Amino acid sequence: MAPLCKKYQVRGAPAIAIVGCLSLAVEIQHKTYQSPEELYQEVKDKFEYLITARPTAVNIKLAADEFTLLAKKLCAEKMTPIEMKDKIISEITLMLEKDIKDNKAIGDHGATEILKTCPSKGKIRIITHCNTGSLATAGYGTALGVIRSLHSNGKIEQVYCTETRPYNQGARLTAYELVHDKIPGTLICDDMVAALMRSKDITAVVVGADRVVANGDTANKIGTYQIAVLANYHKVPFYVAAPFTTIDYSIANGNGIKIEERPHDELTNVNGTRIAAQGIDCWNPAFDVTPAELITGIITERGVYEPSELAGLNN
Repeated sequence: MAPLCKKYQVRGAPAIAIVGCLSLAVEIQHKTYQSPEELYQEVKDKFEYLITARPTAVNIKLAADEFTLLAKKLCAEKMTPIEMKDKIISEITLMLEKDIKDNKAIGDHGATEILKTCPSKGKIRIITHCNTGSLATAGYGTALGVIRSLHSNGKIEQVYCTETRPYNQGARLTAYELVHDKIPGTLICDDMVAALMRSKDITAVVVGADRVVANGDTANKIGTYQIAVLANYHKVPFYVAAPFTTIDYSIANGNGIKIEERPHDELTNVNGTRIAAQGIDCWNPAFDVTPAELITGIITERGVYEPSELAGLNN
C-alpha cells in the first residue's frame, strides 16, 4: 500500500484517519484469506505501517488501535474471514457518517459559543488558519464547520483565511471552500495577522487541531501558535475546534507531541523553481504547539470546554 500521506496528498487529521481506514477496506475487500488469523495479521500490519505516515495527527493512531482490536476480537470469536471482512468494512464505512454528524455538532456548538461570547458585536469577523473544512474531513469541517454554521444563521460579516505557508492550504483549499459556499472571505498572508487584529474588529479566531493532549496543549498547522499569541495580546478569543478523537490523554502536555518535519524544497522552491540561495539550510516543521493558557475554549461535538476541563472528561 503506497503511503500517500507521506506525499502530503491527504491532510487534515480526521481525513487522514478516514482515508487510511478506507484504503485498508479497499485492500482487503477483494482478497481471499485462508483463516481469520491471516486477516487479523494483515489488518494489524497494515495499520502499523499507516500510522508511520503522519506522526503528529493522533486520529489515525486511534482509529488503527480501534480496528486492530476489533479484528482481534472477531478472530477470537472464530468468525470466518468473509464475516470478519464484512464487519470490519461496515464499521469503517460508519466512520464517514459519524464524522459528518460530529462536524455539524461542532459547528453548532461553536457558533452558539461565539454568539454568546460576543453578543454585542453584531456581524462576526473570524480569522482561521490552514484548512479545516470538507477537504480535511469527511465533510462540513471542524473550524470551518463553525464558520459554516455562523454563515447559515446570517451572522458572518467576513472570514479572514491565512495563506498557510509553505504548503498554502489556506490559499488553495480554505479560500476555495469559502468561495464555493459563498461565504464572505478575504485571503491574507500569514504575516498580516497582527496588523489585521490591530486594524479590524476581529470577533474570534477558530482553528483546527491535529492533536490535543491531556492538559489542553494543542498541536496544529505551523503558524497557529503565533496567531494564538497575537490573539492573546489583542484580547481576541482563540478557539480550537476538533472532535474528541483528536484528544490524546496518553500525553500529559505539549512537550510530548512528536512534530513532523517536511522536506526543505517546500521552502526553497515554488512550482518546481528554486527561489532560495543554494546552500542555505532550512527548518520546516509542519506543526507547532499552542499552550493551553492561550486557548479560550476547545469546541467538540459534545460541547465547548476550557482546556483545564479536558482531564475530567476522560472516561
